[in-house]
Amino acid sequence: MTSSEEFDWSLTEIPTTRAAVRSQLEFSWFELRARLVTITQEEFAWEPVPGALSVRLRNESVAARRFGVGEWVVEWPDGPDEPGARTVAWLVAHLTEVLTERYDWTFGGHRLHRPDLTYSGEVGPAIAALTAAADAWRSGISEMSDDDIFTVGLSQATSIDAQAPFAQLVLHVNRELIHHGSEICTLTDLYRVGVRG
Repeated sequence: MTSSEEFDWSLTEIPTTRAAVRSQLEFSWFELRARLVTITQEEFAWEPVPGALSVRLRNESVAARRFGVGEWVVEWPDGPDEPGARTVAWLVAHLTEVLTERYDWTFGGHRLHRPDLTYSGEVGPAIAALTAAADAWRSGISEMSDDDIFTVGLSQATSIDAQAPFAQLVLHVNRELIHHGSEICTLTDLYRVGVRG
């Protein structure tokens, strides 16, 4: 299923765990993708509060922690990963990182983590990178067997992943898409109705 296709409702009629987690993944991506293709650069970079964590040029960021190998970096707070206010750019970068890392440590070369990735503060390239990561992850999940979905340690991205049935990781990534996708929709809704500081 490519991002331009409609949601495959037949997934909701298949009585397997793999179909259930796939249908949740596919529908969550289907809804988020519809919003992503409408986001402008202004919405993408808008800070809901001054100094919100974002994706900035390396020489312009003053964040305590920064990740990324290119000219753009994703900002993180110093301390627990509770970043507070974030931009759409940050949310898109975070989802790209989550999907890329989990894909790589399940179906790929088992080497990529947050600091190893290239990010962008420009809406077009950033959404293209997220779409590529989501399409790869969705393709990997769709090609699995029903038995594979319960394999313990299929992904080695984190110690939790290594100890859990793979279905738990798929559900976690689905929650990430739902949670951060909702934030993206809320921020763009606020921007579009003029609730801007």
